Amino acid sequence: MWVSFVEGFMLGLGAAIPLGPINILIMSNALRNYPSAVALGAGAMSADTIYLITILFGVMTFVKNSTVMLIMGIAGSAFLLYMAWMIFRDRHTPIHISQETKSAIIPNYLKGLSLTLLNPYTIIFWLSVSTYIQTRHLDALWTVVGLFSAISMWISLMPLLVHKSKHLISQKVATIISIASSLLLSFFAFAMIYRLLLTN
Repeated sequence: MWVSFVEGFMLGLGAAIPLGPINILIMSNALRNYPSAVALGAGAMSADTIYLITILFGVMTFVKNSTVMLIMGIAGSAFLLYMAWMIFRDRHTPIHISQETKSAIIPNYLKGLSLTLLNPYTIIFWLSVSTYIQTRHLDALWTVVGLFSAISMWISLMPLLVHKSKHLISQKVATIISIASSLLLSFFAFAMIYRLLLTN
C-alpha cells in the first residue's frame, strides 16, 4: 500500500511541478488572486481525473486516433493563444491592491478544465501512468491517491507562495512577468501544433 502511495505521490509531483501552460496560468493568477489560481489548478486536476477514470474503464481508445488528437491539439492551442492574449492585455493590472471582489473562481476552474481536456499530451501522460501501474504491479487505488495528493498539494501551496510573496514584486516586474507568461503560453501553443503535425 505505502509503496504504491509513495510512487504515486512522486509521479504526481513529476507531473505537477514542471513549467507548463497550467503552472504559468496559476502563477500569473496567483499574483492577483489566490482563490482564482487554486480554482484554475482544481479545474486542471478535474480534467486529469476524467481522463484517468476513462482510461481505467477502457473507453479512451477512440481518442488515440491521430485525427482526433490533431483536432484537440488545434483547439487547445487556440485556447492557449487566447489565454496568452488575455494575460498580455491585462499586463498593467495592479497587483498591490485588494482583489477580493475580482475573484473569478468558476471561470478559472473552467479554464483549467478546458485547457487540460484539450491537451492531447494529457491523455498520453495518463496512458503512460496506467501502463506504469500495471508493469510495476502497484495497487491502482493507492497509486492514484498518491498522485492526486501530490497534485492537490502543489496547486494549493505553489500559488499560496506566489501570492504571499507578491509584496516583493514591483508593478514593473509584474508587468514583465505577464509579458513573459504570455510569450511562454504562445510558445507552448505553437509547439503543441508543431509536434502534432510531425506525428500525423
